[in-house]
Amino acid sequence: MLDLQRLKALHAVSVHGTVGAAAMSLGYTASAVSQQIAKLERETRTVLLERHGRGVRLTEDAHRLVEAAHELMTIMERAATDLEERKGTPTGRLAIAAFASAARGLMPGVLAELAAGHPTLDVRMSEVDPHESVDLVAKGVLDMAVAHDWDIAPLPAPPGVEQARIGDDLCDLLVPRGHRFARRKTVRREDFDGERWVCQPPGRVCHNWLMGTLRTAGIEPDVAHYADENPTLVALVEAGLGIALIPRLGRGPLPDGVVAVRLDPVPVRHLYAIWRTGAARRPAIAEMVRTLHEHWPRAAEGTPPISR
Repeated sequence: MLDLQRLKALHAVSVHGTVGAAAMSLGYTASAVSQQIAKLERETRTVLLERHGRGVRLTEDAHRLVEAAHELMTIMERAATDLEERKGTPTGRLAIAAFASAARGLMPGVLAELAAGHPTLDVRMSEVDPHESVDLVAKGVLDMAVAHDWDIAPLPAPPGVEQARIGDDLCDLLVPRGHRFARRKTVRREDFDGERWVCQPPGRVCHNWLMGTLRTAGIEPDVAHYADENPTLVALVEAGLGIALIPRLGRGPLPDGVVAVRLDPVPVRHLYAIWRTGAARRPAIAEMVRTLHEHWPRAAEGTPPISR
């Protein structure tokens, strides 16, 4: 009889690509995941992982076991959903991912309310960028994700995934106080020619949106500095090293040396809750979506839109 926990460890390696990343997703140490897979290799009398550069590569036998693991995890999810639905109360563990500014500006209040109102529900949150979290939900690694897309870059929805719109997050142009845009009420995208930018690294949703927006306006972006965190981008703007387009959610008060200017048209990103279709009947899913909707107006109003 194959051990399900060991199969889940192998499945996590196939999804995340490395033992270390798989361990982080499961809440284990890398050593513990390696031991689980080593035991699975002994039980099956086959090699499952091969060294490939600095990482590992799954063998053909391993890929077959991963397919079986996914089927078993789907069956277990269906059984847990049936049980939770019969009870009619959110229970069990709910693994959810949220992108950085949602994790900071929206999720603390949501998680606190759920913990207080549903003591038998164990919600575990990870900070994950949308281009990764949606795929992790589809593959069964996560139960839910709070993700976003932009008005010109829709979020792709894999088969077997459902979503609910949570709200719209507006975006402002941040400039140093002495910048030529600082005293203007609005700025159009065509005015950006010759500007230097700070933004998130390539591959991030916000980076791709900025590149697409400027190129649509006929401007080739000149990005001087890259940073993952919005507070770092704000600090770079304050130092006069570039301008930035940053959403309001989770942004917090701006320092005195930074001015937020409204764009025309205003960039908008849409927030979604995402889950697998097979888990849609879980009361925990429904309660999370309800609580996200309830907290969104307060989160959206938490940052002053324009400061002079």
